[in-house]
Amino acid sequence: MDPSTTVDAVGQAQAAAAAAPTATTFDAGTLLRLLEQGGLTVYPLALASIVALAIVIERFFRFRGLEAQVRDLTRRVVDHLAKRDVAAARALCEASASKNPMAQVFVEGLRWQNIALEDLDRVLATSRQEAVSELRRGLWILGTIGSLAPFIGLFGTVVGIIRAFHEMAVQGSGGFAVVAAGISEALVATGTGLAVAIVALGFYNYLQVRVNGIAATFARSSERFIQALLYVESSGASAATPPTPPVGSEARRGHPLPA
Repeated sequence: MDPSTTVDAVGQAQAAAAAAPTATTFDAGTLLRLLEQGGLTVYPLALASIVALAIVIERFFRFRGLEAQVRDLTRRVVDHLAKRDVAAARALCEASASKNPMAQVFVEGLRWQNIALEDLDRVLATSRQEAVSELRRGLWILGTIGSLAPFIGLFGTVVGIIRAFHEMAVQGSGGFAVVAAGISEALVATGTGLAVAIVALGFYNYLQVRVNGIAATFARSSERFIQALLYVESSGASAATPPTPPVGSEARRGHPLPA
């Protein structure tokens, strides 16, 4: 073998290696570039993620400290009712109605007088359901985003793969290297949709658990409120009951019996 030929072959190999593109690492910059190339489906997913984040933040601030506020209001209202000060209890509930949903329930219960226990319980249950429905406001949007985001991403992936194969057919060349770039860009849509769905469903389930816990606190507060109202009515009825008329020797001595 000619030594000059060997040297030329080695030189050509080194030149080809130098001319070959260096492998890029998958870092944050690469991910951002892929997101930019992910197609039109990435934009609605980005909008959905912003909406979901806004709902989560708003509900976090709405639920923060709410159970403690309900328990404190219930304790103060029951204390006023134990002292048979219905006016003070009503004033306290009306002052807290804008911030505490349970205060509106108590105000509704104080409006009813001389009503059966079962009817009062149904009235308070209806008011509680309205308050809990207000707490669930916006959660359906989180559930919808969590359900639809994977399908939006999958749609973008299918469109991207179709476009990659179409470009391969137009160029008239085949092989995995031709469609690898298009497929990698198309799969970004599926990855983005799954990421948005995972976060949205996670917060959706968490907020649902919080709402159920607050609803249980509402139910316990209503029970204490009803018991306090029963105490007020029973004490008022006993105070209004006339004394037992005298019988026997008292009646015979001329004390008149009430008609």
